[in-house]
Amino acid sequence: MALFRNITIGQYIPGNSAIHRLDPRTKIIGAGLLIALLFMVDSFLGYALAAAAVFAVVWLSEIPWRVVVRGLRPLVVILVLTVGLHLFMTEGTPIFRIWFIEVTWEGLARGLMMGVRLALLVLGTSLLTLTTSPINLTDGIESLLKPGKRIGVPAHELAMMMTIALRFIPTLLEEAEKIMKAQMARGADFQSGGIVQRAKSLIPILVPLFVNAFRRADELAVAMEARGYRGGEGRTKFKELHFGRADAVALTVAVVFAAVVGVLF
Repeated sequence: MALFRNITIGQYIPGNSAIHRLDPRTKIIGAGLLIALLFMVDSFLGYALAAAAVFAVVWLSEIPWRVVVRGLRPLVVILVLTVGLHLFMTEGTPIFRIWFIEVTWEGLARGLMMGVRLALLVLGTSLLTLTTSPINLTDGIESLLKPGKRIGVPAHELAMMMTIALRFIPTLLEEAEKIMKAQMARGADFQSGGIVQRAKSLIPILVPLFVNAFRRADELAVAMEARGYRGGEGRTKFKELHFGRADAVALTVAVVFAAVVGVLF
């Protein structure tokens, strides 16, 4: 159950840091550049520089480190599997061999790089939602997708759906935790047994979770209609986005950093 509380994607922590004050479009583009950079670099030095950039953003955001690192806990099993699969399945110079299982230096290096890439991807996307309110995130996504309206891209609707999906991740996880506690109070066991037994034990959680998700979606639709929501056409915004000097500096630094690290490393 503690697993659900450790997921930080979709959560927002209010603040007045330099990162919080940036335009949401700057942060969205910055997150996109980080994702592209992580798939471009292929060396430990490149990943080290990318990690240093992420840590610098965490420091500037003034988000507690325990909150940021907490988001990596649910990925421990995936990280171990990622490193392990590369460790035993990559050919190269052997470190040691046990029967037919061979561990190679190349597998160790590739596994560590893939693990660091996954961890930085989660940290980067978590920082985006931790420092950007859902409303600003919606406006930023819509503004970036607006040029696509000329070819029929529903910018407002896509931005709304993406933001609602992110916003409801913590809510659904909280409901899943409540359902698990209720089922355990009735004698359900989610820990013992094999993989098949554990998978079957999740059915009493998934069924009410899906029912609650559809109920919340219906209530949200009714609430939006009651408040006069009719899509993005003709809508005005209480707070207009403003791309300031700090955004220009941050975006320039991000683009130059991504280009240099991506090309050289």
